[in-house]
Amino acid sequence: MSLWTLVIATAVGCYLLKLAGYLVPARALEHPRVRRLVELLPVALLAALVVVEALAAGRHLEFDGPRLAGFVVGAVAVWRRAPFLVVVVLAGLTAALLRLA
Repeated sequence: MSLWTLVIATAVGCYLLKLAGYLVPARALEHPRVRRLVELLPVALLAALVVVEALAAGRHLEFDGPRLAGFVVGAVAVWRRAPFLVVVVLAGLTAALLRLA
């Protein structure tokens, strides 16, 4: 299977998934448990992506000092309720300065 076949299949799959979202009846989304799940799912996915990027290199765990320090600084900034842009800048700046040293 070629790379372009995979790219096209992925694009079609994403389109069909988005289309399926429009076909869900509104009353199904009004249930409190479903609404809560829909609200929390993007947060959980973003958190999982951040942790994977902070601790993984390919298929292996990699404990990189500057990357972990940036992650910790970002986590503390989130805990202190800093704005999103401030969190990203602080984490990136921390990692960059530690790599520079």
